[in-house]
Amino acid sequence: MDSVNEAEESIVQDEAPDSGEVLPSTAQREAIKAASPLEPASLPEPRSAKRRKKSKTSLKKDRATKGVAEKYARGTRSYTMSHIHGKDTAIEVEVRRYLFARGLRFRKNDKRYPGHPDVVLPKWHVIVFVNGCFWHAHEHCAKHTMPKSNVEYWSAKLLRNRERDHEQHAQLAAMGWRVIDVWECELKKNVREERLERLYDEITEEATQLPAD
Repeated sequence: MDSVNEAEESIVQDEAPDSGEVLPSTAQREAIKAASPLEPASLPEPRSAKRRKKSKTSLKKDRATKGVAEKYARGTRSYTMSHIHGKDTAIEVEVRRYLFARGLRFRKNDKRYPGHPDVVLPKWHVIVFVNGCFWHAHEHCAKHTMPKSNVEYWSAKLLRNRERDHEQHAQLAAMGWRVIDVWECELKKNVREERLERLYDEITEEATQLPAD
């Protein structure tokens, strides 16, 4: 601090013309700065612009994630799942591709019949439904597991899906159609070929061939 005092005593003060204040000259300010015991390294470093930008981005992402979680916590997950309806699913395409390769011709998703059947074979008077095990409540199937949230809603919905399937099957049978169900779990890799061959046999061997309508 002695060097600071010496610098202050040796400086010649400038007079501010407007306010009458006496201000240190440039040389005086430099001398005081050089003699100051507070080193620049001891000052806290300002956060870089890059760090500030990253922090804002992270905060924005956290808020968005929190918003999504709150949205689904309010039951939106149940609403979303209830509005997912499969059409031309992978298992449906697999069944159709196999039947076509075996020489069978059919219509798909025919809206003239109850349930809009996945495969309609007029020549054999056979209708095939390719069912997802969850949505159609396949009994005693590992793929039919009840969601952990909103259990009461899902129990009622899936039970209604099963009842509706039975009603549609009865209506089609009354119209003279033979209905075959193929389940998602029956099309796993290790059993798929066997099930598809059996489906072909069910279509062609158990019914009398009829003129196509």
